[in-house]
Amino acid sequence: MPIIVNLDVMMAKRKMSLNELSEKVELTLSNLSILKTGKAKAIRFSTLEAICKALDCQPADILEYVNDIKRKAH
Repeated sequence: MPIIVNLDVMMAKRKMSLNELSEKVELTLSNLSILKTGKAKAIRFSTLEAICKALDCQPADILEYVNDIKRKAH
Protein backbone atom coordinates (compact mmCIF):
# COMPACT_ATOMS: atom_id res chain seq x y z
CA MET A 1 0.00 0.00 0.00
CA PRO A 2 1.45 3.38 -0.96
CA ILE A 3 0.31 5.10 2.26
CA ILE A 4 2.78 4.63 5.10
CA VAL A 5 1.66 5.28 8.69
CA ASN A 6 4.42 6.82 10.82
CA LEU A 7 2.39 6.96 14.02
CA ASP A 8 5.01 5.01 15.95
CA VAL A 9 7.67 7.54 14.93
CA MET A 10 5.62 10.49 16.19
CA MET A 11 4.75 8.65 19.39
CA ALA A 12 8.45 8.00 20.02
CA LYS A 13 9.31 11.66 19.33
CA ARG A 14 6.66 12.75 21.84
CA LYS A 15 7.58 9.96 24.28
CA MET A 16 3.95 8.84 24.39
CA SER A 17 2.83 5.27 24.91
CA LEU A 18 0.05 3.57 22.99
CA ASN A 19 -1.98 3.44 26.22
CA GLU A 20 -1.58 7.16 26.82
CA LEU A 21 -2.47 8.07 23.24
CA SER A 22 -5.45 5.71 23.36
CA GLU A 23 -6.81 7.55 26.40
CA LYS A 24 -6.23 10.99 24.89
CA VAL A 25 -7.93 10.25 21.57
CA GLU A 26 -10.60 7.98 23.06
CA LEU A 27 -9.81 5.14 20.68
CA THR A 28 -9.47 1.50 21.72
CA LEU A 29 -5.98 0.04 21.97
CA SER A 30 -6.80 -2.52 19.29
CA ASN A 31 -8.00 0.11 16.79
CA LEU A 32 -5.02 2.33 17.51
CA SER A 33 -2.70 -0.65 17.11
CA ILE A 34 -4.27 -1.50 13.73
CA LEU A 35 -3.62 2.07 12.62
CA LYS A 36 -0.08 2.11 14.02
CA THR A 37 0.88 -1.09 12.20
CA GLY A 38 -0.46 0.21 8.89
CA LYS A 39 -3.20 -2.42 8.68
CA ALA A 40 -6.06 0.11 8.73
CA LYS A 41 -7.98 0.57 5.49
CA ALA A 42 -9.25 4.05 6.41
CA ILE A 43 -9.12 6.74 9.07
CA ARG A 44 -11.78 9.27 10.00
CA PHE A 45 -10.78 12.91 9.85
CA SER A 46 -12.02 13.31 13.42
CA THR A 47 -9.64 10.52 14.53
CA LEU A 48 -6.75 12.04 12.58
CA GLU A 49 -7.54 15.43 14.13
CA ALA A 50 -7.56 13.96 17.65
CA ILE A 51 -4.24 12.18 17.06
CA CYS A 52 -2.64 15.34 15.65
CA LYS A 53 -3.91 17.35 18.61
CA ALA A 54 -2.64 14.79 21.14
CA LEU A 55 0.78 14.53 19.46
CA ASP A 56 0.99 18.24 18.51
CA CYS A 57 1.77 17.41 14.89
CA GLN A 58 0.46 17.69 11.34
CA PRO A 59 -1.25 14.90 9.36
CA ALA A 60 1.83 14.70 7.12
CA ASP A 61 3.88 13.79 10.20
CA ILE A 62 1.77 10.65 10.54
CA LEU A 63 0.78 9.75 6.97
CA GLU A 64 3.18 9.50 4.06
CA TYR A 65 2.58 8.66 0.40
CA VAL A 66 5.23 6.49 -1.23
CA ASN A 67 4.96 5.70 -4.92
CA ASP A 68 4.83 1.90 -5.47
CA ILE A 69 7.52 2.16 -8.13
CA LYS A 70 9.90 3.85 -5.66
CA ARG A 71 9.11 1.23 -2.97
CA LYS A 72 9.97 -1.64 -5.33
CA ALA A 73 13.29 0.02 -6.24
CA HIS A 74 14.49 -0.03 -2.62
